[in-house]
Amino acid sequence: MNNFADVHAQAQFAGDKMKKNNLFTTDRMFCDMYCFEPGQTQTAHVHSDSDKVYYVVEGRARICIGSEEREVGAGTAALAPAAASHAVSNPGPGRLKLLVFMAPKP
Repeated sequence: MNNFADVHAQAQFAGDKMKKNNLFTTDRMFCDMYCFEPGQTQTAHVHSDSDKVYYVVEGRARICIGSEEREVGAGTAALAPAAASHAVSNPGPGRLKLLVFMAPKP
């Protein structure tokens, strides 16, 4: 297992939908870099037994957790606790990079 990752070097984007780039995976958690082109979304969904943290590395994100929705920039972290509906979109105009941590791993 690799214990270090250059998050910017791992960032890959796709034209058709947001791209998940895995940085770390253990039996208990994972850490991914989610990359969004302007206008791309991750639709609302729920993880019944896992907490998820989004950290904005670059760009602007519109994050919805339960009934709360905010547009946030680099340096912001957001917690989607287990059983809370959550969604992310890139309102643009630039690209969006998010670090995403989830535990326990579903």
